[in-house]
Amino acid sequence: MSEEPEQTDDGLRRALSDAIASVDPTLAGRLEHEPDSYLDLIDLTSRSAEEIAQLLQFAVASARQASVSWERIGQQLGMSRQAAQQRFGRVLDSTDVHSSDEKRRLYPLTAFDEMDALAEAGRAGWHSISYGMYFHDVIQSNEQWEHLRVAAFESSRHRLEGEGWRRIGTMWFPWAYYARPTGKPIEADGAPADPTA
Repeated sequence: MSEEPEQTDDGLRRALSDAIASVDPTLAGRLEHEPDSYLDLIDLTSRSAEEIAQLLQFAVASARQASVSWERIGQQLGMSRQAAQQRFGRVLDSTDVHSSDEKRRLYPLTAFDEMDALAEAGRAGWHSISYGMYFHDVIQSNEQWEHLRVAAFESSRHRLEGEGWRRIGTMWFPWAYYARPTGKPIEADGAPADPTA
């Protein structure tokens, strides 16, 4: 049996409050005696709201990348399909493809095929340097690379970096991406496969 929405919201509210408080551990004590500390609270809460809005944008983009329809996203958000698409939709310009010898764009990719495409590209010496909705930008080197996708809220960053993984860009909620060279010579002809083929 799942929790009641009020209990879930209360737990989420507590977790968010704890996260905000952890950014400035002195704030709780200052609220007792310093009226200006309430301005710090407003600032932290406002910045948190901006971050949450960005995370929501990433969550919707990830759902679309996983082929979830705008209809279902709208239902989840309590709005129409059109309203969800207008608020969160981003049109990717498929002509913005880097096609030099050093840099390529793997496009279109989904949450279900991107890791296979990156594995294949990695065997040919290509590794991701940036990504977004439906794409990874890759550059080539003279050795194979491996890629890893982990849940952004996992606390394994330090362990992964200790194992030689390099974080790619910033988080793409709910995912964080990593790459590392293997030291093995490249395979195939050195060109990443076209994911649309």
